[in-house]
Amino acid sequence: MKISVTRLLIYIMLAIFTIFYIIPMYIMVVTGMKSFAEVSLDTMWNLPFSLNFNSFNLAWLGSTKGGFRGLSGSFLNSVFLVIPATVISALLGSLNGYVLTKWRFYGSDLIFTMILFGMFIPYQSIIIPLVLTLQKLHVYGTIPGLILVHVIYGLPISTLIFRNYYITVPTEMVEASKIDGANFLGIYRWVIFPLSTPGFAVAMIWQFTSIWNDFLFGLIVTPNPASQPITVALNNLAGSYFVQWNVQIAGALLTVLPPILVYIFLGRFFLKGLLQGSLKG
Repeated sequence: MKISVTRLLIYIMLAIFTIFYIIPMYIMVVTGMKSFAEVSLDTMWNLPFSLNFNSFNLAWLGSTKGGFRGLSGSFLNSVFLVIPATVISALLGSLNGYVLTKWRFYGSDLIFTMILFGMFIPYQSIIIPLVLTLQKLHVYGTIPGLILVHVIYGLPISTLIFRNYYITVPTEMVEASKIDGANFLGIYRWVIFPLSTPGFAVAMIWQFTSIWNDFLFGLIVTPNPASQPITVALNNLAGSYFVQWNVQIAGALLTVLPPILVYIFLGRFFLKGLLQGSLKG
């Protein structure tokens, strides 16, 4: 089978871009596999002398000698944070999108605009009132408080995703359900929710990645190391006396592993949701 010159050039360009994007990952993997004595800018491209997982072990468990905590406890904190925050924000965004498309009312467009405005408020500008509010609610410094923050900040994007997706759902289905006697929640439960898989795929993968990678809220809302997410623990992995770059790189790989796995195994659902209209409009 002959390949045209144009297609061959496209393949070459794709291969170059692939190598370009893989290079940082290659550097991280080989550095994480090296001992501290092997880490150097002059030899960063070189393969390790032998397979060595000690850096990953130190990054995960920590070292009293090196003066730093491991990522194991913070990993569980991130899990306990990400799962409920992702599910709740996606569910509330779904309900918002349902109301704003199938139960329109006077001022609904204004409310939608105000919700979207929350996407453009810089995190840094609300830190002080945020902390004061969480203190008043007695959830400051806790995982539930951090969940609340991410649920609220995730509502604008999740509402946008579901609103634009539900626009593609025929309104006649909702009207027919009303005629059959279904109420607000009944229509959502039996008509809208079963059709929402693509929207939930996009919203939940998006939220999972955003919440898992967050650093600022984790640092400010949970000052206690016992409650901090893994991204904050990664920042504290430097140690008190010297920086073990191999350990930090190994910790970074462990930190990014869950989002990578999510996109590897669920990426096709994310793309399917995008193609089915989740971000159109």
